[in-house]
Amino acid sequence: MRLEKSITVNGVRRVVKSHPGRRLSDVLREELGLKGTKVGCDAGDCGACTVLVNGNPVCACLTPVGQVGDASVETIEALSQHEPSALQQAFHRHGAAQCGICTPGMVIAAEGLLRRVPNPSRKEVEDALGGVLCRCTGYAKIIDAVLDVRSDDNRSAEAPSAVGAPLARVDGLSKMVGQDLFGADLVPDEAMYLRVIRAPIVAGTFEFGDVAGWEKRHQVRVFSASDLTGRNRFGVLEEFADQPVLAEQTVRMKGDPVAIVAGPKEIVEALDLNTFPIAWGNHEATVGISSGQPVKNIHDDREGNILVSGRVETGDVAEALKNADCVVEGELQTAHVEHAYIEPEAGAAWMDGDVLVVRACTQSPGMDRESLAVVLGLAEERVKIVPAVTGGGFGGKLDLSVQPFLGLVTLLTGEPTRMVFSRRESMMTSPKRHPGRLRAKIGANRDGKLVGMQFDAVFDTGAYSSWGPTVAVRVPVHASGPYAVPAYHATAKALHTNGPIGGAFRGFGVPQAAALQETLLDEVALKIGMDPIEFRIKNALLDGEKSVCGQVLNGVGITECLTALKPRWEAALSEAKSLNAQSDVVKRGVGIACGWYGCGNTGMSNPSTMRVGVTRAGQVMLHQGAVDIGQGSNTVMAQMLAEALGVPVGEIELVGADTDVTPDAGKTSASRQTFVSGQAVKTAGEILRSKVLALCNAGSGAKLGFGDGRITIEDGAESWSVNLTELQTDEHGYVLSAEATYDPPTSPLDENGQGAPYAVYGYAAQLAEVDVDLRLGTVKVVRMEASHDVGRVINPMLAEGQVQGGIAQGLGMALMEEYVSGKTDNLHDYLIPTTGDMPEIKTHFVECADPEGPYGAKGLGEHALIPTTPAILNAIRHATGVRMTQLPARPDRVRAALRR
Repeated sequence: MRLEKSITVNGVRRVVKSHPGRRLSDVLREELGLKGTKVGCDAGDCGACTVLVNGNPVCACLTPVGQVGDASVETIEALSQHEPSALQQAFHRHGAAQCGICTPGMVIAAEGLLRRVPNPSRKEVEDALGGVLCRCTGYAKIIDAVLDVRSDDNRSAEAPSAVGAPLARVDGLSKMVGQDLFGADLVPDEAMYLRVIRAPIVAGTFEFGDVAGWEKRHQVRVFSASDLTGRNRFGVLEEFADQPVLAEQTVRMKGDPVAIVAGPKEIVEALDLNTFPIAWGNHEATVGISSGQPVKNIHDDREGNILVSGRVETGDVAEALKNADCVVEGELQTAHVEHAYIEPEAGAAWMDGDVLVVRACTQSPGMDRESLAVVLGLAEERVKIVPAVTGGGFGGKLDLSVQPFLGLVTLLTGEPTRMVFSRRESMMTSPKRHPGRLRAKIGANRDGKLVGMQFDAVFDTGAYSSWGPTVAVRVPVHASGPYAVPAYHATAKALHTNGPIGGAFRGFGVPQAAALQETLLDEVALKIGMDPIEFRIKNALLDGEKSVCGQVLNGVGITECLTALKPRWEAALSEAKSLNAQSDVVKRGVGIACGWYGCGNTGMSNPSTMRVGVTRAGQVMLHQGAVDIGQGSNTVMAQMLAEALGVPVGEIELVGADTDVTPDAGKTSASRQTFVSGQAVKTAGEILRSKVLALCNAGSGAKLGFGDGRITIEDGAESWSVNLTELQTDEHGYVLSAEATYDPPTSPLDENGQGAPYAVYGYAAQLAEVDVDLRLGTVKVVRMEASHDVGRVINPMLAEGQVQGGIAQGLGMALMEEYVSGKTDNLHDYLIPTTGDMPEIKTHFVECADPEGPYGAKGLGEHALIPTTPAILNAIRHATGVRMTQLPARPDRVRAALRR
């Protein structure tokens, strides 16, 4: 039943035609076109859809439109009708948005607070924003922005040098005012809406019933595997491609897709998919890696369900451990961890002539294009990928999600399509952080020097390969930590089960390895009577030393990271001693942990290409294909190009990722974009600058200016002005252009894991201070201090935001995050940190420039997370005397450990 109703939105009376029970969020977005209001869960759990109703923040997804007839509704668009509000400008100034999907909800919730309390305390801000979830930022800069809303500080002004300046995001204001268009926001006219029939069983067979009759009754169309036009198998690594677009007779995991339903949105959305004619037959399943597996082979070509094994070996470990003065050993079990990005997977597709265009949230447009061409049986030139603004990724949007469903139906029908995963669907089917069972043994001499380490891990990679091979190969390289270990043997296996897919998640298995290795290092230090931070400094890798892979390292900053934390370490230990003397119930603990991470692919080609050009109007254009998922690549690439050209960042215009017009910059993962794409953009900028200088034979120190159809060049007392309208344009439409490709120098690992797997490594150390309630088992992180060697800080504000966000995810992994299929398929039961969970965070940046990185820069994304969990676990041990052997350290597990 659709009723005509009048409501007041942003001060204007609007007529809507909807059922009174329809969600206000749907009416705002679908009928009124106010896409600034975002939707992340449709359950009131994430707060992304927050709007003001009579000045009070409410979740629009829980508010029926029939309840707001006499009320005034304000959306994010109302705050910036003429220019961004003071609050939005404060968010921009502080870098309070990363991906930006939660930003409209955050701004609206903060606006509601400031109208009630013009000068709130930090606690009042935290409480007011507690109902809006953010997965990227760690909340610190958001809270700072709200407290600083009345400041006229302009810290985003141009600096003398582009590299090293804390510039606000070049795409920041569009996030603050709700103009960014995410996967669900751009809807082609008359697009068919898609939903997928998914397996409710873990493993088994299925058989369709009267599908044609069901189609006719519901006036929809159904597509199955028999409709596929190409190969019904894909994977992020071609040699391991094993995942069907649509299952054929057999399913291997809960949520496996078997059919697509397409039709008008109002019909398809209202369908009860449980009425779809299909019969299921259960099979015995292989579930988990700790229950006497394997039961049966999930894939016929993988004996014992082993997807892949990784190995690194150097020296005689058995002899080293036999002769060590101190040997400790231990185990750790980790859980499935959900990405929980606030934007569910979404996108649209349409035909442009005979070219299929897919616009969706993704971290890897080039890989998407290659995979879609294969599964749809098309030449790559007939597929175009246009990444939407991506609302968080962290590795989870490297895999195909909506793209093949959209592509198949659009290709077969010629009609535009759209699709948005429900939150439950997203969490059921998206790849997870690999759960693992890890064992290690570490030996040292009484003087505190490490002599050997044995490490073995088994990871649950789920039903399909995804990034399992990458995890299994990367973990043995990193499980030593950033230390000199003379004798070392490490293995990792990725095993198939009928569980959720284990994929890429910020660290590719390294955070799990560090959680065991770093806690055992504390145990070694305790046994030999050394201070944990001094013990790590004594064993830290140095420039010119070899890693466990035999690679000679340069630009190693782990000692400097640890040294930067020493003052707080000593103060924190003193404070803990004093506090613990005053309480028998709540105990303060202090923990330290380190991490390192190789930037890019492991021992294989890892190129990126960047193009820059100058138009006849004198505009500098950067074709920037390094997808920005919130980490800031749009901004740091512009900064590095500005540095190379010698112009202000504001003179550069971006051409976003588009497989037709932007060269392939590779996937946004493995902390590679600043390093790899940054080197490509730096080189392209230098080539373009040399071409400009050659126009008039100017010296290398000349100053350049672009605009108004001219280039001006000043070289000391001489100056020139080049009329660009007189120059011919090239195949890209530019009067001057340059393109550069950079592929890091690496070498494959041999059978013992020896080689040069990465060209650049980043290093980190973090200090955690926690309070543990011995009665309840609860752990509260009260302070984190982080020290990161990033080589060269391209943008300090964005880098600090990355550290804060990484710490939030590491805290979640340590204390609360555990995905259980069928039980935590929502953001109410699956817990991620909120404003109330986050501690004070202080960040130090160490700049040990790497000779291979652009301007000496290294990656940061993964490094920000890796030390957090073990630092918290070590702090729990310091407070209580117990070492946790299962993650997350939930209160019941902490209490059980205390009882033991």
